[in-house]
Order: sequence, then C-alpha cells, then structure tokens
Amino acid sequence: MSRLGEWSVYLWPPALALAALAIVWEAWVRLADVPTYIVPAPTRVLDRLFGDLGFFLGHAATTIQTAAVGFALGATVAIAVATVMAHSRLAERAILPVAIFVRVIPLIVWALMFVVWFGFGFTPKVLIVVLITFFPIMVNALTGLRSVNPGALDFFRSVRASRADVLFKLRLPGSLPYLFAAFRTAVPLSVIGAFVGELFLGNRGLGSVIAVGHSNLDMPTTFSAILVLALIGITLIVLTNLLERRVLFWHESYITT
Repeated sequence: MSRLGEWSVYLWPPALALAALAIVWEAWVRLADVPTYIVPAPTRVLDRLFGDLGFFLGHAATTIQTAAVGFALGATVAIAVATVMAHSRLAERAILPVAIFVRVIPLIVWALMFVVWFGFGFTPKVLIVVLITFFPIMVNALTGLRSVNPGALDFFRSVRASRADVLFKLRLPGSLPYLFAAFRTAVPLSVIGAFVGELFLGNRGLGSVIAVGHSNLDMPTTFSAILVLALIGITLIVLTNLLERRVLFWHESYITT
C-alpha cells in the first residue's frame, strides 16, 4: 500500500493534466468546428485507435523491435569504446573527435546515405538507432569508468589485482549510476531513432503509419500512431527507472534515512 501511495503521487498530477488538456482540446475542436483533416478531436483519435487496435499494435511491435535492437547494439559498442578510452588517453584523443563528428551529422543525412549503402529494410533503421544512442551512453560511461574511488583503486593495486578485476569489480559497478543516467536519455532517443528510420526507410512501424497518414490527410490515424509512440516512450522510461531502482538499491540516492 505504501508503494501504491508513492506511485499515486507521481501518477495523479500528469493524469489530471492530460485529462484537462483532452477536455479543452475536445471542446475547442467542437466549438470552433475544426475540420478533422486539420486537428481531430480526442474522441475521434481514440475511436480510430481502439477501432483497429491490432493494426497499431502490430506496427508498434516493429518499432519496439527496431528500438530495442538498436539500443542494445549502441549501448554495447558505446560501453566497449568508453572502456578503451578510460584506459588510454591516446585512444580517447583519437576516438572522441570521430565520435563527435559522427554525432553532429543530422540523422536525416545518415538515413539518406544508409538507403544508398544498405537499401530499405531492418539494418539501416537499426543503424540509425545505434547512431542516436551511442554518444550519450559513451560519454556517461567514460565519466563513470574514470570516477573511481582513489582509495579503492589503491587497494586493488596493492593486492595486485588484474586489469580485468579492476574493470569488472570496481570500475563497472561504480559507473552504473552514470550508465543509468545515460539510459534514461538514450531509451527515448532509441524510439525517436526508430521513428526516423521508419519514416524514411520502411513500410512497417509507427513511423511509416504517420508518414502515410499525414500524406493522406488522415489525421485520426496519424494522431493515433503518435499517441502509441508516446506511450511506448513513457513505458520504456518507467521500466528503465524500475530497473535502476532494482540494480542500484545500494546507491546512496536510493537509501532512505
């Protein structure tokens, strides 16, 4: 019950705000007689969504798969690269400028190049997610791996611990708060990356549904897909926060006095 009360404190304010927004939105559309092809009423959006729920869930599954695979690959590569840079200043000076160069190129440019290199399909969409999630995870991982307690590091060196022991028993556990901070940013970015990929490169997924709906002025379908996309992002963020609480129960930020 105490946990339920704790969650209600966080859930009720946004729920009430969204309900108020929906009421105002519905009233404005009806009173101003706004055409559906410009802005649909929330009731029209919900009717379209639940009237063909299987259609939207099928495309949502494609978007989630793309985001999950891309996030997993991006996080793995980012942590591996950060580990190399944490052990070598020379590697950091060589890799970091390249990573920044790749990051500042707009995703749309990468999407267009991936069409030429890989065609249309699953691979280019995943690569877009990898690109958008790689940099924030790499930066935070590097900071976390270097934020080692000097006394603990001296102790490991005094007992002649191997580099692997220092990495897996000291550096990686100590970097977990930084990694989860990066994950909270990268998880919604992975959904955005999947959407961008589907918008330009695919015929499946919520991005393609939004593109087709917009081109046909089918705003109820477009807004329904946007709503599902937002719910996916919110759900993934909540799951990330729950996992962080489970893993970092020992950290001072989660220890209650």
